[in-house]
Amino acid sequence: MFSSIAPLARHNPFYAPHFQLVQDGVRKRPAEAPATRRGLAAASADEEYSCEYGSLKFYALCGVGGVLSCGLTHTGVVPLDLVKCRMQVDPQKYKSIFNGFSVTINEDGLCKFGFYEVFKILYGNMLGEENAYLWRTSLYLAASASAEFFADIALAPMEAAKVRIQTQPGYANTLRQALPKMFAEEGIWAFYKGVAPLWMRQIPYTMMKFACFERTVEALYKYVVPKPRSECTKGEQLVVTFVAGYIAGVFCAIVSHPADSVVSVLNKEKGSSASQVLMRLGFKGVWKGLFARIIMIGTLTALQWFIYDSVKVYFRLPRPPPPEMPESLKKKLGLTE
Repeated sequence: MFSSIAPLARHNPFYAPHFQLVQDGVRKRPAEAPATRRGLAAASADEEYSCEYGSLKFYALCGVGGVLSCGLTHTGVVPLDLVKCRMQVDPQKYKSIFNGFSVTINEDGLCKFGFYEVFKILYGNMLGEENAYLWRTSLYLAASASAEFFADIALAPMEAAKVRIQTQPGYANTLRQALPKMFAEEGIWAFYKGVAPLWMRQIPYTMMKFACFERTVEALYKYVVPKPRSECTKGEQLVVTFVAGYIAGVFCAIVSHPADSVVSVLNKEKGSSASQVLMRLGFKGVWKGLFARIIMIGTLTALQWFIYDSVKVYFRLPRPPPPEMPESLKKKLGLTE
């Protein structure tokens, strides 16, 4: 049994970079054209793209992809989001998966996906090619956390108004009604009292969403897909994207659920703090509705990544393959002749 666990542990995305690079370097892979992979910024040389990787047009179209991926999936989850909030603030009425679903999709797609691409390239360039490869998981985590930090500043007022509308029937019917009413009652604090808990929920969620997705895609092509990515059709690549997105979504739901429960209650109640809400809910309360949320977030995250990648295909944007060890690093390790 232990002989099968050891290799699995070595293949996890957070394995020590030194040992991971040695493992990557000595593992035999199917032959692939030399120009098809060149680290994090790699792209197939024989494919014609509509813009340069890392250009303003690239970032803008990635933002469009983020808007579409989040917007199209949000449309279908608004009723479920309403039930989720009421399960958390009125657990006696909404007791289980059979009379409520748990889902929170509060994302500013433009900021999240667009900024992620910006920060990933920025931090990668700062680290240099070799370190960007060695510490690629940390790079994905840092880039996604940075993107979410700024996205949540814009998201906080909408999140506060949304929860107030959903959890207090009759308070307001639209954002246009809710925002001025909240400002008149509590001032600007009404919109940002939940920003810290929102960071607690969304930053771990987004870090897992992007880092787990990136490393899962890498693992799927390395251990599951029977041929190199460069030989896969666009449709086959999108299937890998969907599967990796679903796996990432499961972990997203788990790491963000406790903070999500706190935010939902906090925005409903006036004068409460995050610590007070957390103590009142207790350990069991913050995990209520997790199973349903795993199902929903897994599916929605998979759809978001599928739509986002499809937009990249449609606009003919560069879609770098999973990174490979730079030749300079292979030479240092004596892995090339």
